[in-house]
Amino acid sequence: AWALTEIISRQGLPDGTFNLLMGGGGTVGDQIIHSDQIHAVSFTGSLPVGKQVAAATAANLVKCQLEMGSKNALIVAADADLDVAVNAAFVGAYSGTGQKCTASSRLIVDESVHDAFVEKLQAKLAAITVGHALEEGVDMGPVASEVQLEENLAWVERGKKEGATLLLGGDRLEMSTPGYYMSPALFVDTDNDMAINREELFAPIACVIRAKDYEHALSILNDTNFGLTAGIVTQSLATASDFKKRAVSGCVMVNLPTAGTDYHVPFGGRKDSSFGPREQGQYAREFYTTVKTTYLQA
Repeated sequence: AWALTEIISRQGLPDGTFNLLMGGGGTVGDQIIHSDQIHAVSFTGSLPVGKQVAAATAANLVKCQLEMGSKNALIVAADADLDVAVNAAFVGAYSGTGQKCTASSRLIVDESVHDAFVEKLQAKLAAITVGHALEEGVDMGPVASEVQLEENLAWVERGKKEGATLLLGGDRLEMSTPGYYMSPALFVDTDNDMAINREELFAPIACVIRAKDYEHALSILNDTNFGLTAGIVTQSLATASDFKKRAVSGCVMVNLPTAGTDYHVPFGGRKDSSFGPREQGQYAREFYTTVKTTYLQA
């Protein structure tokens, strides 16, 4: 944020057009959302704080857009190309060390290809390199902080206590470079009622859920309070078309990772993931400007 602000400051904008305010949410943030001088608020954060922002801005009739939690899933259908599926699962769950709101921590796999998919993904994870994110050949970098690392490791322990099988990883790693590192974790034998499949993890942790068929997989995918991104790997156009219609999600990916979006198209979710106008694309222009209708007679 500091680097971006410094770059913007050199672009010749009038003073006060762009400002970076540093401070805690309970101080600076609270002042902003309750101010009657603010015309719009765009918020990214947790669901409880998002609800506070919505209530505060509504009191002053200020428009807001909220991007909050997620619990995204990738379905691996019976006819999936497993190499495509493994790549989509790896990038979706572990790129950015899982620290993306679009990360797919739930991997819902048709039982007919479950074992083969898990074997391939396990082999992929066992071969990756964890280390400094800017070093050549590194596949996964550190997490953001010591606090985040401790939370991640706690989720690994929570998953084991819930009865999930930790197939790989989930350990703290000591590296030669500074940072907070852990090995990518893969759980199997999980069900959608486990906390690790209900709560957003923001960690390099993926949980495999076995599904009887496509309909069962879709019902599991939609069984969540969130609805940001959803993906499927299939070779059937009919299945892909049905999925696009019935996945209760703001963004849908077919044969692609869930953790990838383009800035020129709308971004946002459904249910507890988002509230208000979409971000990005034309929606961003409309949110940050005001529509004015003018009538003129010459």
